[in-house]
Amino acid sequence: MRTFAEPEAVLPPDAESIMEEALLEEGPPDVKGVRTMTAQELRFQRRITALFTVGPLIGVVAAVIFLWGWGISGLDLSLFLGFYVLTGLGVTVGFHRLFTHRSFETSTPVRAVLATAGSMSVQGSVIDWVATHRRHHAYADEYGDPHSPHLVEEQGFRGVLRGLWHAHIGWFLRPQRTVTSRWAPDLEREPVMVGITKVFPWLVLASFFLPPAIALALTGSWGAALTAFVWGSLVRIFLLHHVTWSINSICHFFGKQPFETKDESTNNWPLSVISFGESWHNNHHAFPTSARHGLLRGQLDPTWGVIRILEGLRLVTRVRLPKPGKIARTWAGEPKTLAR
Repeated sequence: MRTFAEPEAVLPPDAESIMEEALLEEGPPDVKGVRTMTAQELRFQRRITALFTVGPLIGVVAAVIFLWGWGISGLDLSLFLGFYVLTGLGVTVGFHRLFTHRSFETSTPVRAVLATAGSMSVQGSVIDWVATHRRHHAYADEYGDPHSPHLVEEQGFRGVLRGLWHAHIGWFLRPQRTVTSRWAPDLEREPVMVGITKVFPWLVLASFFLPPAIALALTGSWGAALTAFVWGSLVRIFLLHHVTWSINSICHFFGKQPFETKDESTNNWPLSVISFGESWHNNHHAFPTSARHGLLRGQLDPTWGVIRILEGLRLVTRVRLPKPGKIARTWAGEPKTLAR
């Protein structure tokens, strides 16, 4: 059974009051639901960030070297695409539309599978990811938003670059950390999500080493295992990271804004396929609880396609969509044809 959602984010009950108080007090230090990391925690986070950004980048360089004059093998391509789709949909279907916004409901086993697949994207544990994203929606492009490109005080081209850098990756290096008990208390009460969060480091290792292990098992060649590690692990993680981070940066700076929102979110069609429909970001901010982001005809949304398949298989229920009349009222210009 489907229900129709109003365009408010699914957040802790006091999220709106927290945002209003923070804006009145004018400044990140007064934002609730955030704590400052200790110097030791900050050093550790910066080293981990460097490891998981520079490491895959080295893999991209290695992939170019392997590709030059040799090409990519069918096995490497299959592992790259397979793990990209698996972990990418774990983020978009699981982390984002299910756990953060509750756009549909499903059983505990399906929740566990989606949380595990999303964790293998190496973007953080399910509880941390959800808490950070809910905080982003509560304070979108205002003080308190962890990764807005619009909060840099510097003007001009340099200010633009600094803002985009912060939204893309610089925010990982900041000492502020989202308090999960405020922003994701529902997941902290769910034993399965707590358990998957606890084993997150092991899921990261699995994400890196499963592709070469599969290649070694299929071919018996350590050379094949090495190239599978480059393509199926390093290059795949590098691309998925930057696609996800581009939603934070590019999709709050460049693109179209067909719907009226209180933030600077935009739609960016070139990213729609590789982001599995997440780049219809203005649509999403206008209707956060909608299971479908590609609301207009011609807007490709692979994540929505997967949710529809799961719904057809009766694996998900109560799929939430905005009412057509609400879409028309929120439209900033002349309404266009809605997607079917």
